[in-house]
Amino acid sequence: MLTDADLVRQSLAGSAHAFETLVDRHYDHCLRYAARLLGNREDAEEACQDAFLRAYRALDGYAESDRFGAWLYRILINRCRSYAARRRGTMEDATDSEALANLPASRNAEAETLGLREELARAIAQLDIDQREAFLLKHVDDLSYDEISVITGVGVSALKMRVKRACDRLRDLLSDES
Repeated sequence: MLTDADLVRQSLAGSAHAFETLVDRHYDHCLRYAARLLGNREDAEEACQDAFLRAYRALDGYAESDRFGAWLYRILINRCRSYAARRRGTMEDATDSEALANLPASRNAEAETLGLREELARAIAQLDIDQREAFLLKHVDDLSYDEISVITGVGVSALKMRVKRACDRLRDLLSDES
């Protein structure tokens, strides 16, 4: 199996199939993240498509010392931030719980009931965008604070505070709904 770096080299050499393989390898994960961050599947799909297009155009700027997934995530996060800013930073109106609940399950989500997933998706959608971003990267994507810092450009201590505040807010939101 080819590594992401091998596929990038082949893409730069003109292989459309190599970039298609990169898209196939990373699309579902990016879509899940974008949908949770933005609150609806349509915006998430647009953000993902835009991120992959921008990644393709900037492929010659990819450094093999970076993990391709982390490099792609930086692009995706910037696209998601732009989509969120267009909606003036509010996500409450855009939450599509049914679409979020029907996204492919993350590795720990199989045990969750649909009702719990919908409740959690609604609560996550109510977080401030910065808190939501940090929370999802830490607790859904299981990234370290150092990895998140590289992806977002935010310092580790600020990320820890965002995650803590997100957890506190989620605890409040979920206890209110119980």
